[in-house]
Amino acid sequence: MTVSLSSIRPYEVCSIRPPTENDSLTFRLTRNCYWNRCTFCPAYKFGARFSKRGLAEVKEDIRRARVIYDFLLQEGLGEAGYTAFSRLPRLAQQIRDAAGPDLEEEAPEEKAPEELPPGLAWFLRWFKDRPELEESLNHVLAWHLGGSRTCFLGDADSLILKPEFLGETIQEIKHPFPSLTRFTIYGRTKTAARIRTPEELEAFHRAGLDRVHFGVESGSNRVLKFVRKGVTRDEHVEGAVKTQEAGLSCGVYVMPGLGGARWSEEHARDTADVITRISPDYVRLRSLQVFPQTPLDEALKRGDFQEADEAQVVREIRMMVEEIDTETDIVSDSASNLLQINGRLPRDRAAMIYEIDGFLSLSPRDKRLFSLESRLRAFVGQYGGLSRDLARALGPYMKGGGLDPGGIPTPEMDRLIRLIRSKLMP
Repeated sequence: MTVSLSSIRPYEVCSIRPPTENDSLTFRLTRNCYWNRCTFCPAYKFGARFSKRGLAEVKEDIRRARVIYDFLLQEGLGEAGYTAFSRLPRLAQQIRDAAGPDLEEEAPEEKAPEELPPGLAWFLRWFKDRPELEESLNHVLAWHLGGSRTCFLGDADSLILKPEFLGETIQEIKHPFPSLTRFTIYGRTKTAARIRTPEELEAFHRAGLDRVHFGVESGSNRVLKFVRKGVTRDEHVEGAVKTQEAGLSCGVYVMPGLGGARWSEEHARDTADVITRISPDYVRLRSLQVFPQTPLDEALKRGDFQEADEAQVVREIRMMVEEIDTETDIVSDSASNLLQINGRLPRDRAAMIYEIDGFLSLSPRDKRLFSLESRLRAFVGQYGGLSRDLARALGPYMKGGGLDPGGIPTPEMDRLIRLIRSKLMP
């Protein structure tokens, strides 16, 4: 059956999702985060509100996603490879023209750049709390080109939902998308530890859920309390272990630097201990980035929090790699990380420490050069090129089509590193 342009509608994609789910098909079972108190997190601090979605709403999104998929295949984009993305803006405009005002009413209201909080314009344009046509088209195409096998069900803690609801939703998704073989969610360890029984977690597994992504962030009770995570180290362990005992895969995210300069060593050591006790399938490193106008940024300005410098953060990662005493994968897939430390513990411990020590052995000037070049590569990799303000800032230090860092004064180099880091999406 031919898909008409006027029948296409956007649906609610999960903007916030784990890096491993970048090519996953996503559906929102809840909107945003009911906890929303973590001082370091900007994701839901600027107007987003938590709500649960009903099955009818989710089913409509599933239907819309399938219509979009059929349309993309109809247009031959499924066989066009990654060049197909360049065709999406034109197709989106054709859809708008065919749909008329009905489609435009569903488009999100955008603030003018000057109305956005300073330093947050880029983030708020990336985070979408309402459906957008281009995002929906891009999302379904990326899923198809990424293998069409995985699905992520958001937003922040789908463990608060009933296993029966999740199971019914998964079956509704599988019918129009039979190629899906893995379903994953974000979860809070507190929910797994204190709200869900072992039998309920097993029911999630029977319902078709395969993996839970947990944001552990730290194993230090002092750090967890300071950043208002709302969970203790023992609850981290209990929730994650219960989840694995129920047959679910468990991945955790930790945040080097979250303890600041004050609790740097304690944060690293206690986090290594918690990971050892959990023994997750993988540990993902996501170094702290203090976002403007978050509670942690306010604490920084008051003097209640002092950031750990980059060498301290690297030493934290070294301590974690050295002291984690279990088999697990260490993964560095965040632009916030200075070093790309990846490997299997304990097998690759020595190789990872060797790479870390290579950075720590550099002179202060060479550490800055390393940081500048690393951050610049991350920015270009994330955005495809330099932004205008970065091009202007780096202009005086460009030579022969490349960066000539030798002539950059140290204070200016520090400023450039901070500028680039402020624009990276973790």
